[in-house]
Amino acid sequence: MTSRHVPSPSRRTVVRAAAATAAAVPVLSATTAASASPSPEVTAPAPAFLHGVASGDPLPDGVLLWTRVTPEPGAEPGSGRGADTPVRWEVAEDRNFSAIAGSGTTLASAASDHTVKADVRGLRPASTYYFRFTAGGEGAEVRSPTGRTRTAPATGASVAGLRFGVVSCANWEAGWFSAYRHLAARGDLDAVLHLGDYLYEYATGGYPTQGAALREHRPAHEILNLADYRLRHGNYKTDADLQALHAAHPVIAIWDDHEFANDAWSGGAQNHTPGTEGVWAQRVAAAKQAYFEWMPVRASTEGTVHRRLRFGRLADLHLLDLRSFRSEQASIGNGSVDDPERTITGRAQLDWLKAGLAGSDAVWKLVGTSVMISPVAFGALPAHLLGPLTGLLGLSKEGLAFSVDQWDGYTDDRKELIGHLRDRGITDTVFLTGDVHMAWASEVPVKAATYPLSPSAATEFVVTSVTSDNLDDILRVAPQTVSLAASAAVRTANRHVKWVDMDSHGYGVLDVTAERSQMDYYVLSDKTAKDAASSWARSYRTRRGTQRVERVDRPVL
Repeated sequence: MTSRHVPSPSRRTVVRAAAATAAAVPVLSATTAASASPSPEVTAPAPAFLHGVASGDPLPDGVLLWTRVTPEPGAEPGSGRGADTPVRWEVAEDRNFSAIAGSGTTLASAASDHTVKADVRGLRPASTYYFRFTAGGEGAEVRSPTGRTRTAPATGASVAGLRFGVVSCANWEAGWFSAYRHLAARGDLDAVLHLGDYLYEYATGGYPTQGAALREHRPAHEILNLADYRLRHGNYKTDADLQALHAAHPVIAIWDDHEFANDAWSGGAQNHTPGTEGVWAQRVAAAKQAYFEWMPVRASTEGTVHRRLRFGRLADLHLLDLRSFRSEQASIGNGSVDDPERTITGRAQLDWLKAGLAGSDAVWKLVGTSVMISPVAFGALPAHLLGPLTGLLGLSKEGLAFSVDQWDGYTDDRKELIGHLRDRGITDTVFLTGDVHMAWASEVPVKAATYPLSPSAATEFVVTSVTSDNLDDILRVAPQTVSLAASAAVRTANRHVKWVDMDSHGYGVLDVTAERSQMDYYVLSDKTAKDAASSWARSYRTRRGTQRVERVDRPVL
């Protein structure tokens, strides 16, 4: 249910428009696929909008608009080719653009990979708008597709309801992005939350378990430098379903590890070899620069994606960056998961989150976290199941019964945060998570070992992957062939876990009212089918004031 609280309209539109800029850490070295400009021609080639349009980070009075201009044939992402191109943007109250709410001009240049952003302000709260871009000289103008976006409710507004699509983990080579198509077709969403792994860094054939890519990445090699990351972002944004999602709804995104490299931490990554793959700091700087150029995320958050958005008095959304500041994952000989010196958030970000939760007057405190915060132990799972699960969950293969890449690997930070919720009496905190390519509904206990005697401090809804491999893909078996036994074992060993689906691909729809927050889980018929159907699988909710999860027998319609 979407809020329709609309105050008196303001006709003044304040605009901050600029080409996407470099990340806070400068790129020290990044080769480009082609640095030479094309030979001048008598007739200037017409620009094109080949990568769609997008909007993101909605505010009560504005939204960030994005597009990428291809100034001439061959000026592909990361090439460095193409002249500076003026781009005009327009925002209107109707699809026909008869009631213009704002307009302006910015410049697409090679410095920003010919991406542009317009941070439009002066709009009305909780309102739907349409936007488009135009490029090209007089008499040869080219217009982009039209996008639809929506502003957030006024900061102090009493909001009846909010509805968000929730997605994560979309590997180009593993399947089609049908989940995006089904979310794009919905007209009832206030925004879509993307909780990380928007793209993957691997070389073609390097990750799909089935051994053969359904469609091949560009570039074909593992991405390492600025040109590589730009081209991979551009590759993903040629997908028709992803373009449809961005054109239909504002997207609120955070990154996880694969926007950089697998199991990234502040000083390296599992999938980064110093020397042969360059300096980690330079690779991270390149990845961040390309991310902020290509994603509808405000440049004011450059260098990190942790930020806070408000949706009236109904919900505050706290978004975390769990890669930039974390310590290296624990392993045999590399520290204990309980070491108080090890961190997943970094001191400053954890303090920021604690202060935001304590100071919030919103009914719901939603926390976008790229990895699971709920503790998970695995007990006596058979080896043929424990092996694949160690890969999905980032478990140590040396016998540790927890995930060292998730909050389980950084227990002191989690203990401090959960203790803060308990000691300050902070209720109705809901963690929204991706990463593990499975769907979960869990309570977050104060002490897992004594649950359910120990109280629950919060709840967590985890959405499965759009396409990235899960248990049946890894084992190459039919869905539920082995997962029913595995999920039963997980729930037996973890009584706070109310449900886990280890096989499906799909998305979630989070519906929030003053009385409850409910996650509806939708699954795809076949990730390898371009026309895959979507169907409702399950729903779970947490009622206000309970910090508990319960099953619901139908989705919110």
